[in-house]
Amino acid sequence: MIVAKPNLPEFMSAPAGSWSDFLVSLGATPATDSPARLPDFGAHPEAGSGFLCALGHLGVIEATGDDAAGFLHNQLTNDVLGLDLSHAVLAGYCSPKGRLLATCLVWRSGTSIFLALPRELLPSILKRLQLFVLRSKVKLQDASEQYVMLGAASASFDAVPSVWECVTDDNGTLIRVPDAGKLQRLLWISAPDQAKHQWLAWSSQLPVTSSTLWRWSEIIAGLPQVVEATREQFVPQMINFELVGGVNFKKGCYPGQEVVARSQYLGKTKRRTVLAFCNDSTEPAASAGMEVFSSADPAQPCGMVVNAEAGPDGRMACLVELKMEALSASVHLRSVNGPVLEFGELPYALNAET
Repeated sequence: MIVAKPNLPEFMSAPAGSWSDFLVSLGATPATDSPARLPDFGAHPEAGSGFLCALGHLGVIEATGDDAAGFLHNQLTNDVLGLDLSHAVLAGYCSPKGRLLATCLVWRSGTSIFLALPRELLPSILKRLQLFVLRSKVKLQDASEQYVMLGAASASFDAVPSVWECVTDDNGTLIRVPDAGKLQRLLWISAPDQAKHQWLAWSSQLPVTSSTLWRWSEIIAGLPQVVEATREQFVPQMINFELVGGVNFKKGCYPGQEVVARSQYLGKTKRRTVLAFCNDSTEPAASAGMEVFSSADPAQPCGMVVNAEAGPDGRMACLVELKMEALSASVHLRSVNGPVLEFGELPYALNAET
């Protein structure tokens, strides 16, 4: 059994150095493909039954000020005014045309509201949000250096909170996120020194592995993440975002709200996102933004990969947005001559008419 939130000895001093230096000292490799990513670990062969990841691909925006909740409430697809300290929610940030610019996790801690989203999107999203602050009493800042995010998964956590529940104390914030198959999943957010303690406590009981496995677990859980390659490609319903709690249809207006509401209430969503797997050693590998093709209509793409990551079994797991009618024939990656996608079951029901 692994305790969800171990009591950290108060006398323990944090290892010296930055968070990046700490990870490298434990065997992580500095990123070379993107300066926005932090050091990461290699894949672990025993990680299928549980794992620990440093989520350096995610960044954090912090909002403070008297109008912070109201401002974000008017910008995002979910209810921020009604968000309490003990829960987190998913939310989207849309263009005026209702297309998702980003998806994020939102939670409160103290007097601050936090948004976690891919680091590659953070600068542009922060800049866009700041354009609309005007006279509102709100300060938005990139807090990615002040807060570290860890992801832990296990089939045998003890004393875990309910899904989307937050537990915060002086050491940090613990958020239970939806399960991936039989694996319960936890997020830990804290200052780097506290994160080092939490890492040492969890890594004594869980194999350390690459953050790709956390992103794989997000796919298995049916939780889509907009990245740079898919920015402005989808209205929320196309990636099942309202089905995973990312849209509140009872709140007030936000950018793109009329388009999102029209898609919901007029039943115009004929496209959905499904879970798929493939065995494919051909380059380029499955990745976000890659098109998929139906054998029933090979001349044009029927959809697009939302997210894709290799799992513990070596297969690529994908969330694929497509025309629901395309499921009546075989669907292929990259071209009609590409690998066939094998469809799996999401942990929630789809309704192609809503």
